[in-house]
Amino acid sequence: MIHDKTLGNRIFDIINHMLLLLIALICVLPFVYVVAVSFASPAEVAKGGLILWPKEWSLASYRYIFSTDTLFRSMLVSIYITVVGTFINLLFTSLMAYPLAKTQLRGRQIILLGVLFTMLFGGGMIPTYFVVKALHLTNSLWALMIPSAISAFNLIVLKNFFQNIPDGLEDSARIDGCNDVGVLFRIVLPLSLPAMATFGLFYAVGHWNQFFNAILYINDNRMWPIQVLLREIVILAQSSIGDTTIDSADIQPLTIRMAVIVFATIPILMVYPFLQKHFAKGVMLGSVKG
Repeated sequence: MIHDKTLGNRIFDIINHMLLLLIALICVLPFVYVVAVSFASPAEVAKGGLILWPKEWSLASYRYIFSTDTLFRSMLVSIYITVVGTFINLLFTSLMAYPLAKTQLRGRQIILLGVLFTMLFGGGMIPTYFVVKALHLTNSLWALMIPSAISAFNLIVLKNFFQNIPDGLEDSARIDGCNDVGVLFRIVLPLSLPAMATFGLFYAVGHWNQFFNAILYINDNRMWPIQVLLREIVILAQSSIGDTTIDSADIQPLTIRMAVIVFATIPILMVYPFLQKHFAKGVMLGSVKG
């Protein structure tokens, strides 16, 4: 028998919904403001205040940022780092997680302790820079991908996920003539698509948003990713993109910054809908076994 909710439960539900709505607005309004300012007219921006819907729309900021190839070059660099770097991350993480998932592996506990040690202690920025320099990776895009090829946390979770795969599937593949590499790429990885999609999203967002390593290791501004260019425009308050400067009364530096933020955010937002169905399932899988 279904009982009606009491007055206290109704009040709790109303308060709960109001709090969730408030939190959602807090998360959404900043992005709405950024988009609105990027399309607002210079006169409206000059007045100041909160703009959530422009009274007069203007595409001057977007025409300006698309008038130079600097932004597109940085975008291509970021796309390259994200795609290639994520592939390297998933490849190396899975290649190391699969053997560690086998309890019969000799020295397994020592290797796992070494992985856990890196989660607690690190060499720091200066020793890492010296290592990258010694490997001749400075002024190279590989410096943004190779040093962070494996995340210790993702490695451990993926190892636990591989342990949940029944051994009978792997044994049947070996009976059909597959070796360990064949079992990994033909059996284990196809069954691990939710986990791989989740960790791929984590890695991709990390590569897309990174800027500090690019500042440390890359001196050539033609190899800067989009986030470094965004930092130059937004944080350092530069009113230029590449060799192009603002010399028009129809453009405000603030609208330029907001337009670049929108341009740099849209590509990574487009990835989420394709991985959303795997995301929640992939986060939970692999978190049971130790």
